[in-house]
Amino acid sequence: MPAFEPALIEAARVSAAWPFEEAKKLVARLQKSGKREVVFETGYGPSGLPHIGTFGEVARTSMVRHAFQVLTDGAIPTRLIAFSDDLDGLRKVPDNVPNKELLAQHLGKPLTEVPDPFGTHDSFGRHNNARLCAFLDQFGFDYEFKSSTDAYRAGEFDATLLRMLARFDKIMSIMLATLREERAATYSPFLPIHPKTRIVMQVPIEARDVEAGTITWTDPQSGERFTTPVTGGHAKLQWKPDWAMRWVALGVDYEMAGKDLIDSVKVSSQIARAIDGTPPEGFNYELFLDEQGQKISKSKGNGLTIEDWLSYGPPESLALFMYARPREAKKLHFDVIPRAVDDYMQFLGGYDRQDWKNRLGNPVWHIHAGTPPQPEVVATGAGDNAVRTQISFSLLMNLVAVANSEDKAVLWGFLQRYAPGISPQTHPRLDALVGYALAYFRDFVKPAKHYRPADETERAAFLALDAALAALPAGASAEEVQDAALDVARAIPRYQNLSAKNATPERPGVSGDWWKAIYQVMFGEDQGPRFGSFAAIYGLDNTRKLIAKALDGGLIREHEAFLAARQPLSA
Repeated sequence: MPAFEPALIEAARVSAAWPFEEAKKLVARLQKSGKREVVFETGYGPSGLPHIGTFGEVARTSMVRHAFQVLTDGAIPTRLIAFSDDLDGLRKVPDNVPNKELLAQHLGKPLTEVPDPFGTHDSFGRHNNARLCAFLDQFGFDYEFKSSTDAYRAGEFDATLLRMLARFDKIMSIMLATLREERAATYSPFLPIHPKTRIVMQVPIEARDVEAGTITWTDPQSGERFTTPVTGGHAKLQWKPDWAMRWVALGVDYEMAGKDLIDSVKVSSQIARAIDGTPPEGFNYELFLDEQGQKISKSKGNGLTIEDWLSYGPPESLALFMYARPREAKKLHFDVIPRAVDDYMQFLGGYDRQDWKNRLGNPVWHIHAGTPPQPEVVATGAGDNAVRTQISFSLLMNLVAVANSEDKAVLWGFLQRYAPGISPQTHPRLDALVGYALAYFRDFVKPAKHYRPADETERAAFLALDAALAALPAGASAEEVQDAALDVARAIPRYQNLSAKNATPERPGVSGDWWKAIYQVMFGEDQGPRFGSFAAIYGLDNTRKLIAKALDGGLIREHEAFLAARQPLSA
């Protein structure tokens, strides 16, 4: 029995969505290799706390994995390994952790032998691994976590390590071509772990015994000579040889990497071929940048953490950010969250109306592995005039702004008056959005607002808008409010737009300057939600009071008082 609908599979075969383009490469790979399983891998260096870029690799790889399952009708098993390089030595103390002095005493040791500065796990590496897994579990990823330390020590890599020892000269010739002369003089692909100090040693290999599976080296500090097995976790590999070894030992078929690792992928691929392996498929994604355009770094702690994003937006909005344009560099900072939330809701709202071709180009299909949830809509009006719509995040934030309350119950009072019968129980995702909107407005929007007074033309327009709202029935719909606001603007030359579609001299279009004036004077921002929807939820009487407050300068005075109260006493 087919795992997927035939129409879905047919649409997948011609889909240009990037996860399907990647999945098609895997189908071609299996046709050549004859393998009956596909192994996906993502890598993580736990020298710092997991960041959003780390999550992005797992999210994007999972999207390719599901696309592959559809293309092959679920006939070929797949696995996703989330691999942690936790046997690496700690090279420097990260900036964003407590107890830095503790870590400084253990520089050079494997991350799983460095004490945990947070005091929650037996090592820094295990702590960071747990942080990564906790989020991946929370998001519902299907993955198999693998620790480098555990795999080395359990002998999982022994056979491949011995093969690399036997091909030592080939691997050295590949690596030496990429190194500066000074580095090349002491380079070895194998890094013995000092049996006494537990430091991961960067030392030349003086001798190797392929039969015994050992390397011989000298401690430059003590002058003591050691012979170390390359198996059993007594030594590890430099990271580019290690990457290649892992691909071969685990049979990895697909792994993507950042654009900064293009050359590293090429070198590791050469090494994989040198030990009779086939490098995986994959692509190089662009890097995330912080607000200043700098690359996000785990050790620097710049950009957003996973926890940061989830304080202000749902996980689905983060997944959408990862899906969109993976080969383009994108700034990752707090300002992108509201747009990502509203974009997600828009994509979700349109999904049911699409055919399979367009559904497979809709991000929510990939975000939810083919089964996106129904959007949470609210119904307003009755009979033929009933309207079903989602309440946007931007609208909620403006509602928070004028409600002058950080109490969810106050916000729900407005929502329930607008759409009777809804509640946090019937609309749990909307309830979560209310919480996100309260937090985001408090921390980012309110401090950045800039109210301005209305000029003479705007004052007359707002008074006309107030009169138009007063003439509407108390339960006017969002569309009726929007039409009333448009009619006010059409009568004012400044806001007329004769070039708009279907505009005539008798009924001109309305320019964006009208809405911009409303947003700047009434909301202290350059853009905002659809005015009709906002006024319908906030209430016509409350909206009229807001207009009056804007015109008498009350909004400006309140915001100036708020900003003054936020200043440090020393200022």
